[in-house]
Amino acid sequence: MKLLVFSDSHGNVEHMRKAVEQERPDQILHLGDVMRDAVELSMAYRNIPLELVPGNCDYATDVPAQKILFFEGRRILMTHGHTYHVKLGMGLAVKAAREAQVDILLFGHTHEAFCQQQDGLWIMNPGTIRGGLVPTCGVIRLEGERTICEILEIPRG
Repeated sequence: MKLLVFSDSHGNVEHMRKAVEQERPDQILHLGDVMRDAVELSMAYRNIPLELVPGNCDYATDVPAQKILFFEGRRILMTHGHTYHVKLGMGLAVKAAREAQVDILLFGHTHEAFCQQQDGLWIMNPGTIRGGLVPTCGVIRLEGERTICEILEIPRG
């Protein structure tokens, strides 16, 4: 199973479309800022399920601020990260992930891509698909017992 992880699209649906066309995921996850971009993307790819959480720029929503998802025997905590103050460090988010006994922690908010395994916990921030210097997103492959996480750069133009 392949999961494509976006965050902080801030109005740029085109970069997400490029990533979907390139990766052909089984599932799309959007970590907020701006959720309506993810909804627009899902209209173009109705056959790919979408899960999303709101970010600090997503207002007046009843979507939960975080979700725990289950894929291929893995537990995934998805959050935008602002409620865990990740711009000051990811310690609170990691603590919440460990307390929830998840296998993968996903957060955004900082616009800085990060992907690393720490003591059995995969931690991923896909950066911003809108792009600062380079638009980025995350890919998670669940292959049997193996979990493979990586950051992808999406070419402009």
